[in-house]
Amino acid sequence: MTTIRSASLAALALIGMAALSVTSASAELPKGTKAPAFATTAALAGKEFGFNLNTALAKGPVVLYFYPKAFTSGCTLEANAFAAAMPEFKAAGASVIGMSNDDITTLKRFSREECRDAFPVGVANPKIIAAYDVAMGTSGLTTRTSYVIARDGRIVAVHSNADYRGHVEKTLAAVKALKK
Repeated sequence: MTTIRSASLAALALIGMAALSVTSASAELPKGTKAPAFATTAALAGKEFGFNLNTALAKGPVVLYFYPKAFTSGCTLEANAFAAAMPEFKAAGASVIGMSNDDITTLKRFSREECRDAFPVGVANPKIIAAYDVAMGTSGLTTRTSYVIARDGRIVAVHSNADYRGHVEKTLAAVKALKK
């Protein structure tokens, strides 16, 4: 019986390690890299609009954060945290946009209900997901990865962690460091 239990525990450990290697296999873009330019459909306060990264960067640094799926617990909590911190991001001269592969109808609702009309969320199509190297395996979902992009288009900070906590704090610190 103990041999079977040991074998079962060993099998579970191997499955767990395999799952970790799949989720941490993301090779997000490194600091110093020029952020890939893109345009996409986005929503702010329930209204659809065209978002262009270069246009946003002309106004100041951009926090580009990828999240797996709207209305899931971690993504909802992360959106709430970014919404609460928007006065600080704005005071530091930065804009924020959340990105997922959700459809625009879902993002319109998410922008009102969970982003609290404070910042936009955009459609991360397969080309954007590939350009930012944030694909979560072959699921079509994105990893939880946050980029801070300076006005010159260079990535100055990257935080990739499945836990939503820390993304707001780390990106806000990076934005504030740009002002020094």
